[in-house]
Amino acid sequence: MHTIKLFLFVVPLVIASRVDPDLSSFDSVPSEPKSRFAMLDDVKILANGLLQLGHGLKDFVHKTKGQINDIFQKLNIFDQSFYDLSLQTNEIKEEEKKLRRTTSKLQVKNEEVKNMSLELNSKLENLLEEKTALQNKVRALEEQLTNLIENPSGAQEHPEVTSLKSFVEQQDNSIRELLQSVEEQYKQLSQQHIQIKEIESQLRKTGIQEPTENSLSSKSRAPRTTPPLHLNETKTTEQDDLPADCSAVYIRGEHTSGVYTIKPSNSQGFNVYCDTQSGSPWTLIQHRKDGSQNFNKTWENYEKGFGRLDGEFWLGLEKIYAIVQQSNYILRLELQDWKDSKHYAEYSFHLGNHETNYTLHVAEIAGNIPEALPEHRDLMFSTWDHRAKGQLYCPESYSGGWWWNDVCGENNLNGKYNKPRTKSKPERRRGIYWRPQSKKLYSIKSSKMMLQPIT
Repeated sequence: MHTIKLFLFVVPLVIASRVDPDLSSFDSVPSEPKSRFAMLDDVKILANGLLQLGHGLKDFVHKTKGQINDIFQKLNIFDQSFYDLSLQTNEIKEEEKKLRRTTSKLQVKNEEVKNMSLELNSKLENLLEEKTALQNKVRALEEQLTNLIENPSGAQEHPEVTSLKSFVEQQDNSIRELLQSVEEQYKQLSQQHIQIKEIESQLRKTGIQEPTENSLSSKSRAPRTTPPLHLNETKTTEQDDLPADCSAVYIRGEHTSGVYTIKPSNSQGFNVYCDTQSGSPWTLIQHRKDGSQNFNKTWENYEKGFGRLDGEFWLGLEKIYAIVQQSNYILRLELQDWKDSKHYAEYSFHLGNHETNYTLHVAEIAGNIPEALPEHRDLMFSTWDHRAKGQLYCPESYSGGWWWNDVCGENNLNGKYNKPRTKSKPERRRGIYWRPQSKKLYSIKSSKMMLQPIT
């Protein structure tokens, strides 16, 4: 820019230098001729100015060209960025469409689940109403029966009730006679057992060993021969000298697995199944093997117990608590999968009472089942009709009553009994299973839960 200004300043001077000699010829008489070298100087100045102007224009052109190139590069970068941004925008739009479709599907499913929940709630309410109606009918029938019993004259007006009452009395008498015969047989067996013990002690004192004595001592005795008993039935025998658990039964000489009557401290006598297959006595508190017993029971059932001791059963939380209050016990789990692989785990544990929802706290001491039960946590027992405070809806989602933590799905040995062909994952999760942390779920074919005092 400075070169251009200089050129504009120099050019008028040069022109003026050329014009003045001509004008002077008109105004005055020509004097001495001027030197020709003055014009050459002006030309040189003009040429120098033009040269400088050319260099300035050249620099200006180069600079402008570089600026234009920079502008084009920036425009290319902007175009590329705009293109990339448009591609990302298109991708975001596609993802937004997918999310909208997914959201619509989830909304539809949510509505379906909501409708199913409403249907289930209505069915549950209907069931509760039916249950209430049945209870009212049962109370009314009980009142009528009580009135009929208290008023014999009214009973005469109902011959069917009279015949039913006589039938019940006959059955009651037959049951009493049967129980008396059982008591007599038990007393005879007890006397024979005492006589055998006395003979054995006498033989030990005299040092005489007879073949019959060897056969008697080597052959283990079978359990007491009593009629098949349900879990809630007890034998009408004297309870003053009953053992406290299966270990005490074993110490008394009963080395065969079977049903026996025990009487823990501060408790009534009840029947248990003693398992001696491993060579040591264990008190069985749970057994699953074929799915013959429904384990989706109420809280009251799980407290009292259900099933058959010679089949599938749950002993009952009250009975389990009565046993373990006597001493320190070991809890043993024995599991068998559908490939007939057997596993076990043994725990030292503490069991709370009814007020604590029978809270279980375990610590593993032996076994080959990793994480069969969550250790060092308070596991509260819950059923579908009795959920501990702060617990999730585990029984509703998984079936059965069990000791759950604040997270469902770690294990459940009281779930629905599933066959090995069950492929649906939700169905498998409602069944008997064991799942180590962060691993796949193992479906269980049979399970045992047993107790033994720590010696």
